[in-house]
Amino acid sequence: MHQTRFLAGIALLALSAGGCGLAAAAPERDVLVPAEPTAIDFVDPATVVGLSTATITNEDDDHSRYVHINYPELTDAPGLNRALRADAERQLRDFRAAKSVNGDYPRPELNVDWQLAARSPEAVAVRLRTGEFLGASWGNSTRTFWFDPRTGKAGGSTALLGGPQALDRLAALVKEQLKGRGPQVERDGVRADPGQFDSMAFNRSGDLVVEFDDCQIGPCSLGRVAVAVQAGRVAPLLSELGRRAQESVREAARSAPPAGPTTTPPKATASPEASSNRAGSVNCARTKCVALTFSDGPGPRTGRLLDLLAAGKARATFFTVGTNAVAQPGLLRRMSAEGHLVGNHSWSHRDLSKQATSKIADSFRRTDDAVRAAIAQEPTLARPPYGAISKDVRDVARDLGLSLVGWDVNSRDEPGATASEITDRVVRKAHPGAIILMHDTNPESIDAIPGILKELSGKGYTFVTVPELYGSAAMRAGRLYESGNQQSRKQPLT
Repeated sequence: MHQTRFLAGIALLALSAGGCGLAAAAPERDVLVPAEPTAIDFVDPATVVGLSTATITNEDDDHSRYVHINYPELTDAPGLNRALRADAERQLRDFRAAKSVNGDYPRPELNVDWQLAARSPEAVAVRLRTGEFLGASWGNSTRTFWFDPRTGKAGGSTALLGGPQALDRLAALVKEQLKGRGPQVERDGVRADPGQFDSMAFNRSGDLVVEFDDCQIGPCSLGRVAVAVQAGRVAPLLSELGRRAQESVREAARSAPPAGPTTTPPKATASPEASSNRAGSVNCARTKCVALTFSDGPGPRTGRLLDLLAAGKARATFFTVGTNAVAQPGLLRRMSAEGHLVGNHSWSHRDLSKQATSKIADSFRRTDDAVRAAIAQEPTLARPPYGAISKDVRDVARDLGLSLVGWDVNSRDEPGATASEITDRVVRKAHPGAIILMHDTNPESIDAIPGILKELSGKGYTFVTVPELYGSAAMRAGRLYESGNQQSRKQPLT
């Protein structure tokens, strides 16, 4: 196990309250809390062979709701893939049926990302983290799915237990451990309900970590509430899968490099600005140029997209989601090596215009770190999710040295659009200097690429990365660029 795997897991508890298992719902970066028993070691997804990511984005026809659901797919765990897909579809149905509590704006939003809580021949666990915004505030919840490679079956967290009586006993142990947490934690709200015990995993000592959702057993302001039930006390309650999972997590911890009493985050290393290795080979002041841009990936079809772009001698700009970047860094390296440009699309695709400046900065920085680790270049472009921009987003981008990139040609390649419709729309709306919005997570988008390249090449267009549209004028941090035709001097800094 690599050291980064340990750090990524420990990061979950960065703001814990002295052993109580209360922490921020969103993890901080590489901060070690050695005494926190509810810390979970998450597996580095880049080390897992056969892992890709799946994405569901489904806005309403009037674009009044935002949806971004991301989860892993493993080639050797089809049962787990089906369970994760079914859960994603269920969440989408429930969200679309929910009513906004604050009218149409701010737009309701559903966001789901993931972590690997275990990965071995004995057990695999995927922890889904859901954020839901219905117009008042964010609500956060977690669910952990467990997969048994021996049987090929996937189930919820209670699959770790030996049955209803074991769940009853576990609920009693959790209540016992919640004593002393203060009056805000509602111990009597803990019930032997599989819906409450839907996110469980093991820490490196084999203790069973039970997580509760926001507002589930106390005020929403508490954030994450978790309890670690000691390995010896939980052992009699475990199913066969639970026992194997517990031992596999312990074994992974034993094989990891020893951690010291404190861990100092690595120093940031200077990296050159991200650029295409073919930048400057086309003069867009004299040539009809367009910039194809792809958001949300990399995904399972990004490799095929790169093949098609190479065959068409076209370059593009990829705005990567940080959670996907860390899972598939090889695809980012290929993008960079083949003359494309890698940009920042935030860490988990939440609408940044609803976030505090600290969270906006963290989302951009974490994604910058992921890109830098993959290609040894520092991103200089960012596309805020959904194109949603506020003054805070502009200010943070300026401080981080990021130019904001929108679009003026929308391919409308959302689910339901056909490849021919996407092709026709892009070809009809393209113009010199166009920035074209597409997504490399949608199969129809990839299928549309051969037609787009053929039609626009036939009209004399050259496909370049976004900064090449602006030539020597250069792009400035904190400014929004939606077309190569716009004059940067007219763009406000804030």
